[in-house]
Amino acid sequence: MNTDLSNMDLKNEVFCVVGLGRSGCAAVRLLRRKGAQVRAYDARSREELSQVWSELEALGAEMHSGQLSAELFAGVSRVVLSPGVPPAEARRFATAVRAEVLGEVELASRFIQGQLVAITGTNGKSTVTRMLGDILERGAGPVFVGGNLGTPLSEAVDTDAAGPEGVLVVEVSSFQLEAVKEFHAHVAVLLNVTDDHLDRYQDFAAYAAAKGRVFAAQTAEDFALVPDGDAFVTSLAKTGDAEVLHFAGERSVVRMEGDALLSRDGALRLPLAELGVSGQHNAIDACAAASAALLLGAPVENIDAALRDFRGLPHRMQLICERAGVRFVDDSKATNVGAAAAALRGFGSGDARVVLIAGGRDKGGTYAPLVEPLMRVGRAIVCIGEAAPKLERDLAQTSLPIRRAATMAEAVRLGFRLADAGDTVLLSPACSSYDMFATYAHRGDAFAGAARGLRDAPRGTC
Repeated sequence: MNTDLSNMDLKNEVFCVVGLGRSGCAAVRLLRRKGAQVRAYDARSREELSQVWSELEALGAEMHSGQLSAELFAGVSRVVLSPGVPPAEARRFATAVRAEVLGEVELASRFIQGQLVAITGTNGKSTVTRMLGDILERGAGPVFVGGNLGTPLSEAVDTDAAGPEGVLVVEVSSFQLEAVKEFHAHVAVLLNVTDDHLDRYQDFAAYAAAKGRVFAAQTAEDFALVPDGDAFVTSLAKTGDAEVLHFAGERSVVRMEGDALLSRDGALRLPLAELGVSGQHNAIDACAAASAALLLGAPVENIDAALRDFRGLPHRMQLICERAGVRFVDDSKATNVGAAAAALRGFGSGDARVVLIAGGRDKGGTYAPLVEPLMRVGRAIVCIGEAAPKLERDLAQTSLPIRRAATMAEAVRLGFRLADAGDTVLLSPACSSYDMFATYAHRGDAFAGAARGLRDAPRGTC
């Protein structure tokens, strides 16, 4: 099958787009712009899809909802799977009609001539994507920053960034990487791999293999960038043909040495104290972003200036407010245990301590990695959502007070009462948001609203 879609007349091609979230809708728009026939499907009803249904129907898409059926796939040459859609059933129908299955980032990449930079990992990928984007946007050429981070890659097609002189910095999730085949990143960055999404994958090995697909289509002219000293992640990088390089360690493109970030040639030397964000995890992310930028030829002065100015992303260790000496920090994007553990490790072990608000929809695995940092910096734990009973069991050995809350507002009130002056109430859920909230941002906004709505009140054990 000819897969260079940019050179094909798509008028007689029938695509089925399964899942009409943000990326699915972007894929429909792209395909209709290119003249393809599109069947657009979502399990939600016309009424639930509302404006999306009307918009895509007006573009000429053939709209479908309800149960998947063989009729939907009749005559289809390619099936575009949205990342949030469990793939098994759609793949079964696609296989029956010998249709190619691809994801939205794969689809978009087949129309792009610019250099692709792909950034993935269990934690930190959005931060590194934005850091690198900020660096490159200080240059003269056209730059796109998006993917899983925000704007779907399909929306970059036909922009200057997609042309031969452009650079596209794309955050890619494991769900998106499941359906890539020819997605070709000139620089592919894998930051880390820890337990996550085990509610979707058979085991950790399957999840890690999905992450490793970011390297699959690379050639000897490309770069695979991985953390120094992480043998497992390095082994995933070696599954492709790219030159494997490292960040943050002794053998790295950019390393941490003493109290500074330092490039191999010494041209970049940035004191850690002068980074725009604090914490070791942010310093490691800065090493990754700076390394990728150097591989792309970015001037050192642009890297230095962008990293000094970077102030982080919403819902990532974001200070919301202070009430009666208690700080409230929103880390709602910590949707897995590794991210929550990293957040806790960023706190010092002095008298000021942390009241952790955690919970949501469980993603498999254990919460045991939270025990050690909680025993070092924890004051108490407030559990929310479907995962609350499991959290209570796994964290009982901390011997910290553990309370359960039915709503975010109640969790914030409990956290405030359990805290002492100087403490931090930290929302770092270690879970997805979908039991109580539409997104992690919705969850973070609820936390921020409840914290700002608090009035100073006596605190103590409750």
